Amino acid sequence: MGDADPAMGAAPGEPVVAAPARSDLPVRIASAVVMLALAGFAVWQGGLVLKGFIALIGLGVFAEYASLAVKIAPDPARVVTAMVTGAFYIGWAALALIVMPVAMLVAVLGVVICTDVGAYFTGRALGGPKIAPRISPSKTWSGLGGGMMAAALWTSLVALTGGYLISGMSPNGPSLAEALRTTNVGTAALIGAGLAVAAQAGDFYESWLKRRAGVKDSGRLIPGHGGLFDRVDGLLPVAIIAGTAWAAGGGTGGV
Repeated sequence: MGDADPAMGAAPGEPVVAAPARSDLPVRIASAVVMLALAGFAVWQGGLVLKGFIALIGLGVFAEYASLAVKIAPDPARVVTAMVTGAFYIGWAALALIVMPVAMLVAVLGVVICTDVGAYFTGRALGGPKIAPRISPSKTWSGLGGGMMAAALWTSLVALTGGYLISGMSPNGPSLAEALRTTNVGTAALIGAGLAVAAQAGDFYESWLKRRAGVKDSGRLIPGHGGLFDRVDGLLPVAIIAGTAWAAGGGTGGV
């Protein structure tokens, strides 16, 4: 008689051995590659393609937000209030992403990605006290610090690159020394760190909504990643802050 099939149970008298859990890492990686390819194509195309892509993502995020709101709100009046709040929050972020220049859009996306990556690896490596374990048990203060440092490094590099390109307009051509002299790297780093905090706040807000709704993910659209809201929760507040600051500073143009 052959070995007992774990799915059918152990043979009499033999210890029950749990089947190893299957990792969803390959699915997550494949989904991430597809998402990056779609976003990259939209950015490369620019214009109406990019605007339409952002608007479509915004509508999908709002649909998932609405689904959470319906589970949370105890009566129709509060459902309406939640819908208006969500439309304002998500719509503001989507509009900011649509009107800002492509270069700024890429910089904003980089801030959120660096925050997530820095927070993930630093948090796993160092651990330590949780920020708000009842809302998001996996997020630590060390992770937040790592995310802030990664975002600060990114915005510093973005600012320095901009300074280098501007220096190329001078008769002497591009100069790293001139870029270092004219670029306020410290301010850029502080901006990046502050935006990282905003990104984490957006993440906590969505986690709080999911906790109240009693669900793990905002949706099931993206295999291994959950819903659209799960992927852009940190992007929303960063887009609002960056886009509003850019517009307040007299920004013109767009994608």
